[in-house]
Amino acid sequence: MTTFYRSCVCFLALTAAAWAAEGPTDPQIAAIVVTANQVDVDAGNLALKHTQSKEVKDFAQLMVTDHSGVNKSATELVQRLHVTPENSPTSESLQKGGNANLAALKKVSGATFDKNYIDHEVTYHQAVLDALDKTLIPNAHNAELKALLVKVRPAFAAHLEMARQLQAKLGK
Repeated sequence: MTTFYRSCVCFLALTAAAWAAEGPTDPQIAAIVVTANQVDVDAGNLALKHTQSKEVKDFAQLMVTDHSGVNKSATELVQRLHVTPENSPTSESLQKGGNANLAALKKVSGATFDKNYIDHEVTYHQAVLDALDKTLIPNAHNAELKALLVKVRPAFAAHLEMARQLQAKLGK
C-alpha cells in the first residue's frame, strides 16, 4: 500500500473519529459526496486512456458511469434543496489525495498502471464505505440526502467486490 493510500484511509478514519461527537453538516456531506465521486471519475477516465486490459477498461468505464450518475443525483438534490456544498478538511483531503493518485498513475504504464489503479480502487472504495457507514449516513440530517447515501451504498460495496476480484486476477 502506498503512502497516499495509507494517508487517505487514515485521514478518513481520523475524520470520522473527530466528527463522532458533532458530525459533519449536510452541506459538508454534500461536498464530500461530490468530491469522492469526482475523484473516482477522474481516475476512471485516466484508466480508460492508459490501460490495455479489457477487464480494467470495463471496470474503469463502470466507475465513470456509476460515479458520474451519483454526482448528477447529488447535484440535483442540493440544487432542489437550495444547499450549497461546503468544503471541509475531508473533502479537501479527498481532492488532494485524488490529485496525488492521478499524478502517481501518470508516471507508470502497462501492468504496473493496472495494478496501481486497481489497488487504489480497493483501498478507496473501502475507505468511502467506512466513511458512509460511520460518518456520512449517521450524520445526514436531511431525509433526502440520507436516502441518497443509503441508496448508493450498495453500488460502492459492489464496486469494492469487483475491484477485489480484479485485484486477485492481476496479482496472478
